[in-house]
Amino acid sequence: MTAELTRGQNHPLSETRLEIRVSAGTPVVAGATLGDADGKVADAAWVAHPASPQLPGLEVSRQAAADHRLAVDLDAVPDAVHRVNVLLALPAGVGGPGRFGDMAAPFLAVTSLEGAEVASYTITDLDAESAVVALELYRRQGAWKVRAVGQGYAGGLAAMLADQGLPRAAETAKAIDEAVAGGMARAIAPPPSRQSRGEGAARRAAQSGGNATDAGLAAVRPDHDPQPAPGDGLAGGPAAQQPPATGGPVSYQHPRRRTSTPPEPAPAAPQAEPGQPARPVAGDASGWTMNERLYNQVWGMFEDLARTTAAYRSAVDFAESRLEQELDRVLSDPRTRVGPAADAARQEARAKQDALVEQARAALDRDLAQLAAESEVVEHALPPAFARWDSPVWQGYQAPLETPMALRLGDLRLPERTNLRIPMLVRLPLERGLWIDSGRSDGTGAGLVDSAELRRLAMDTAVAHAARLLAVYPVGDLTVHVIDPAGSAGAALAPLLQSGALKEPPAAGAQGVTALLARLTRRVDLVQMAVRSGAVDSLPPDLDVAEQLLIVNDFPHGFDDRAVTQLRYLADEGPAVGVHLMMVADREDSRVYGPVLDPLWRALLRITPVPSDHLADPWVGHAWTYEPSLVPAGSEVLRQVLWQVGQARRAYGL
Repeated sequence: MTAELTRGQNHPLSETRLEIRVSAGTPVVAGATLGDADGKVADAAWVAHPASPQLPGLEVSRQAAADHRLAVDLDAVPDAVHRVNVLLALPAGVGGPGRFGDMAAPFLAVTSLEGAEVASYTITDLDAESAVVALELYRRQGAWKVRAVGQGYAGGLAAMLADQGLPRAAETAKAIDEAVAGGMARAIAPPPSRQSRGEGAARRAAQSGGNATDAGLAAVRPDHDPQPAPGDGLAGGPAAQQPPATGGPVSYQHPRRRTSTPPEPAPAAPQAEPGQPARPVAGDASGWTMNERLYNQVWGMFEDLARTTAAYRSAVDFAESRLEQELDRVLSDPRTRVGPAADAARQEARAKQDALVEQARAALDRDLAQLAAESEVVEHALPPAFARWDSPVWQGYQAPLETPMALRLGDLRLPERTNLRIPMLVRLPLERGLWIDSGRSDGTGAGLVDSAELRRLAMDTAVAHAARLLAVYPVGDLTVHVIDPAGSAGAALAPLLQSGALKEPPAAGAQGVTALLARLTRRVDLVQMAVRSGAVDSLPPDLDVAEQLLIVNDFPHGFDDRAVTQLRYLADEGPAVGVHLMMVADREDSRVYGPVLDPLWRALLRITPVPSDHLADPWVGHAWTYEPSLVPAGSEVLRQVLWQVGQARRAYGL
């Protein structure tokens, strides 16, 4: 039975290999410290945090996230350690809440490796604190216990670490903040929390002959789990290294909604024969419309793949750890170190490891087969905003009457099954700008092309995303601008110009760059003032109130200091008032500006024109391989869609 702890209460731990799950609803940093008998932390090497996530017997998340899983092996911690403190802190300078009092109460659960909950604790009564010691695992008379602490610190990480006796606590806190901020630009933000998806995971596992734990799906979140903060759906993460408050639940408070709760999911497929996997159904999730159901289902598939893979990797790590322990026991005793008995012990230990890995792989293969079947069904049912460019849905394309809830930027996959791809969807309107990296990366496809080809592919990627945005927005609701200082993107931009989807030629030269940035900056200022004063009707009649997308090619070429400042302003303030940034740039080219542009890169979601494993999920820190959504070679689908967009714009007199 689970012990629901209150502040100060303790509970004995019958197992030493544990998992600590954290649900905060808003991205937080999770860490841990190892303390001596007096509770003092000797030095920074005794602190586990995103920049240094592993210590003996302890591993924490490599990113800030709304949900965390911390692995603990109390038998493996050093003998000098008597206390393991689990810490939570709000990431600094990323636009999220600055105090725990402004967010839902964090919930922590201590579980066994099989998922059985041992103890739980909801940290209440926090106010101005930005860091908190949540739990303490401590030795008492040779046994381990867990205590609910809930001690908060208004001074943040530095004050908390200093209180534990850590020398140079401020430096360690600064290193943690820098590591978190540096990773947020490459993270996949958490998808909406959907209990129905967890039930679906449990159902699939049961129908395939196991249970939710065996399937490695972490089936249903705890009842205390608060909803994640709303946002664009990706950043983005996993991981996470996570963008400010992105990836939230579907909001059902739209003015046109007539009821307060969504309808039930679409009916499930007929039950399969006993022992056979269930037949997947497109739209098997909650939502008001089929598109909402498909969006939720895609994110549920992402969660399932992340968690089932995490379960497999954890099982493999456990098997290797147990093998090492058993071999250490054999080698530590001179009487059993050599001879037939030692050989037999080694063979037995390796046989146990192989059996555990084989069992874990069988569960993984079973779950991946289910997900692959579901992916195949769902892919063919996706609307244009969610679909690949080679989908037949584009052949019947018509200009939409309302903006979709999300947009596909590409696909995500893990190395355990490279042919299983999950669509990477971001919420609309975009809450983060996009940075299409035209520089050399460590991606799997980067080594096959030279730098000039990467730049061309990056611009082609930008045009493909811009075309998709123009196609899924209602006619006249999105205006695209392009800055191409040297005119090097003419070939890539030709489809936008020839179709009439691009209203004006790209801005070129220093004068063109300055004029366009000044116009967009003025629009942001005017709309901000109108919204704050409640005088939206007083906006100038010549102001384009449609959503604006600015594509910047070859940054920083053609940009002076003033233009760079304006670009940073648009990246920070633009999304809130409908001005969105898509940069095609190599970060190395901007090194001349020094660290002044670091906030700009962190504010953007980095994607690549070739496959790259730079994204992380927000739960377990998987390195996901991102594959861009590109038009198939030789296909005319992009030109056909843009031609229809141009025809519709001309029909509306735009």
